[in-house]
Amino acid sequence: MTLDRTTTSPRLIDRAPELSGAEMAAQLVPPRQFSHATLDNYRPDSEFPSQAEAVDAVRGFLTSWKPSGGLFSRRKAAPPKPGIYLDGGFGVGKTHLLAALWHNAPGRKYFGTFIEYTALIGALGYRDAVQLLRGATLIAIDEFELDDPGDTMMMTRLLGELVESGSRIAATSNTPPNALGEGRFAASDFLREIQSLADRFRTLRIDGHDYRRRDVQGSARGYSDSELDGIPSQQPGVVTDDSFTEVLRHLATIHPSRYVKLVDGLDGVIWRDVSVIHSQTDALRLVAFVDRLYDAQVPIFSSGVPLDQVFAPEMMSGGYRKKYLRAISRMIALTIGQDQ
Repeated sequence: MTLDRTTTSPRLIDRAPELSGAEMAAQLVPPRQFSHATLDNYRPDSEFPSQAEAVDAVRGFLTSWKPSGGLFSRRKAAPPKPGIYLDGGFGVGKTHLLAALWHNAPGRKYFGTFIEYTALIGALGYRDAVQLLRGATLIAIDEFELDDPGDTMMMTRLLGELVESGSRIAATSNTPPNALGEGRFAASDFLREIQSLADRFRTLRIDGHDYRRRDVQGSARGYSDSELDGIPSQQPGVVTDDSFTEVLRHLATIHPSRYVKLVDGLDGVIWRDVSVIHSQTDALRLVAFVDRLYDAQVPIFSSGVPLDQVFAPEMMSGGYRKKYLRAISRMIALTIGQDQ
């Protein structure tokens, strides 16, 4: 029965996308769900004043592009800091604010996740990547990560060169809601890593609840295999149908920089027989892939272990816990969102 199904349904594992450096650069724009993000349509939670304060701070950062004082000004204002860093739990609207900033910034600008920038460097080489990005008015980095010292120091060097050439930098970090102290520590780590830029960044703490759970509580929705059989006829468009094990195996054959093309044109993915992941490498690949699914708002339909329980307990207490919590939050949204 499974063999007949998979031979008549498109499969994710049959996709083998290629992505050039130029195509990667063209993809450095906000995800489509933030294509209309503005500071006016950001909805601050009144219980957390830091959210409204962050909106004001971003507005202030934007005014730094406007000329002030004029030729006959009595005194020059202190030069604005070239960087702004939004630190806080996931789901508090940091990406929305970052996208709103990007939309309002003048000139040539780029928006991408930390992994997208490191992938660009990997594809083009460091020097060519610097040459491509040099002259941009704004480099927006979503989900800046400190997990890999090598990548972090490479980005440190890149940002240093770009700031020296006149670019401004805006970045976000992710912190789980129950680890706010860790969020402040992560921010100080980031600023320490960028050393010479540290005193030029303004760091803002944004508190709050994950907006994806403000109105909807609970676990990721699961299906029986018989229910999954009917999904392709109920969900319009292209819906791939694979076993979860095959998906993990296939992700290992594709560089994460190409995951954006892997989800291109999809209207849903079916994962059968989801099981708990014990391999850290598999887990991190899944996190990267879920990010791309979330950016493209591709629904997930799955059977087996609920997706909010897919990471083994020992992983949820390890160094990548923040990433796994973010992925869980997004998978819940992509499954529960089918009923919204």
